[in-house]
Amino acid sequence: MSISAVQTQAAEPPFDAARLDQLMEAAGIDVLLATSKHNTQYLLGGYKFIFFAAMDAIGHGRYLPIVIYERGKPDHSAYVGNRMEGAEHQNKPFWTGSVHTAAWGTLDAAALAAEHLAKIGKSGSRIGIEPSFLPADARDFLAAHLDGARFVDATHTMERLRAIKTPEELNKLRLASDLITDSMLATIAAASEGSTKTEIIERLRREETNRGLHFEYCLLTLGASHNRAASPQAWAPGEILSIDSGGNYHGYIGDLCRMGVLGEPDAELEDLLAEVDSVQQAGFAKVRAGVAGTEVIDAAEKVLKALPSAGFTDFFCHGMGLITHEAPFLMTNHPVTYDGTDASRPLEAGMVISIETTMLHPTRGFIKLEDTLAITASGYEMFGERGRGWNRGGTN
Repeated sequence: MSISAVQTQAAEPPFDAARLDQLMEAAGIDVLLATSKHNTQYLLGGYKFIFFAAMDAIGHGRYLPIVIYERGKPDHSAYVGNRMEGAEHQNKPFWTGSVHTAAWGTLDAAALAAEHLAKIGKSGSRIGIEPSFLPADARDFLAAHLDGARFVDATHTMERLRAIKTPEELNKLRLASDLITDSMLATIAAASEGSTKTEIIERLRREETNRGLHFEYCLLTLGASHNRAASPQAWAPGEILSIDSGGNYHGYIGDLCRMGVLGEPDAELEDLLAEVDSVQQAGFAKVRAGVAGTEVIDAAEKVLKALPSAGFTDFFCHGMGLITHEAPFLMTNHPVTYDGTDASRPLEAGMVISIETTMLHPTRGFIKLEDTLAITASGYEMFGERGRGWNRGGTN
């Protein structure tokens, strides 16, 4: 049999299959078709095809990996991938019972998925899809070739599955956060008078890459400006720096913000950062399994509203994992557009959240702390906790 259509003995799924079955049943899904990079990676136990890691486009179309999972029947699962992934399967076999590596574009992948659904007798079933990550041409093809099928939005199902992190996932998030913090502190220390925002961001990219991270972004301010985009603006003595970066470690995102100053912080700067931290600490104090997200938010906002800087300071809390905003969803449209559907639900051990407080001071600039916390039964573990005060620039 060709490597493009391989039947194997299905191995144990690298995720909680019983939990996925329950979530699919609750959502009325018979078969799941995962097509996003983050969910295919999750369902394949961390696998991601490196050839398309940076760009999906090829020829007239794009790469479209698909993991097919039938509720209660892991042995009916399949992976649909690119033709070059046959070699990946030879080196380290995918766990799914079927492997179809004959696709180059979206229609090829959709055709292979339709064939597999027909083979397992599920062409006319309730099929869970990811609407935001299923191209229109692939969806149209599936609709035309799956007689009687009904498409169901499986986004929420996958979010709930990923919400509780395994110890291995937590370790990746811990490493991502630690390495980002190390990179940011090294970048602040290396920057000096005259260093431009563009140069500082490029230095951070190199620092993260050299530590084994995939650089995602850097939002940077200097001085009194609130503009976080790269530019020729140069750092001047006495000015502050805000550095907010996301780095990817084996698919898992670290997202933190730390502050720098070129010289010594004056009393006002010390007080302003202390105000930001007081909001953070109020939120931290409520974090533990069993506590509703609203309790964390209310505690932080109560402290924030009493601050002298309340009129230009904001608090935000969101979930972290394979993407920067995932379950638990704790705040509505603040600022990312989604509903805070998990705000009234209890936090669970194994969830990971980001807590951030941002001050847009009218004369001193952008002052922010962002921290990553893993929920535990008794409280939390903070990842990348170093450098939460004023870090001096130009010390290297």
